[in-house]
Amino acid sequence: MKEITLKAYAKVNLALDCTGHRKDGYHLVSMVMQTVDIADEVCVKITESAAERRGSERAGKAGRAAIAIRTDNPALPVDETNLAYKAAALVMEKYHLNAALEINIKKNIPMAGGMAGGSTDAAAVLKALNGLFALGLSGSELDRLALSLGADVPFCLREGTYLAEGIGEELTELPAFPQCALLILNPGFGVSTKWAYGQLDAPQAEFFHPDIPGLCGAIGAADLKGACSKMRNIFEQVVFPEHPVLAEIKKSMLEAGALAAIMTGSGATMFGVFENLSLAEDAGKKLKDAFSPSFCRAVACRRALH
Repeated sequence: MKEITLKAYAKVNLALDCTGHRKDGYHLVSMVMQTVDIADEVCVKITESAAERRGSERAGKAGRAAIAIRTDNPALPVDETNLAYKAAALVMEKYHLNAALEINIKKNIPMAGGMAGGSTDAAAVLKALNGLFALGLSGSELDRLALSLGADVPFCLREGTYLAEGIGEELTELPAFPQCALLILNPGFGVSTKWAYGQLDAPQAEFFHPDIPGLCGAIGAADLKGACSKMRNIFEQVVFPEHPVLAEIKKSMLEAGALAAIMTGSGATMFGVFENLSLAEDAGKKLKDAFSPSFCRAVACRRALH
């Protein structure tokens, strides 16, 4: 096998809370994460085997890059700052893989929008390399590699609905979120995660905290309206004053029939929960006219893989 192509699915936060800090400065979080049916396409290809690379080195071509990133989105970095590159470099170094790789990423997930686009690409690379090189890595071994790349990457190895705690790496699978449709809208800009967390740390700041246990209970009871009533994101309290258009989008989604409307991650992507796809699509038409977003799509939630 010389190449593997995988879909790297995006996530949204059905709720997100910041509960404190670790001694090393990392923020402790409690959040409910949901895979959604928007995906990048990640193709990992072996372009030169170990034997071929040794031959190239003997022929004086040792300077050739071992990992090459290709993408259809010019805004995506293709150097070692790309999480997919970091994932490949980590596996190649740890397992002493002497091969040249090409990673092609077709971007469909809004960038810097709180939907884990970089993290899910990295997770796809880990899974692809595990298969391409027959490494036989277990789920827990993949999780350890994933966590070293970023707190969202372990979740992105999965699909479905999960409670995430700690720095995001303590994952508890929840029952499937009740049947519904999501309208996902990105206004055309992102929000710095570092900046957003910094605002939460402002002296004497006080915040309303989401009811995460209540949300988990409503999901367990398959109570869509009850779950929607508990969906909150603590970051809205710091991001909305800086970007008032997000509050306008939230209001418009609710007026268009959403049972809930919430920002995912630290923003700036917003999503609304609708009872069915037709309602979500109708709302999407209205919001496209009102806000001219860079991304607006009605999608389904993805169930866990078992």
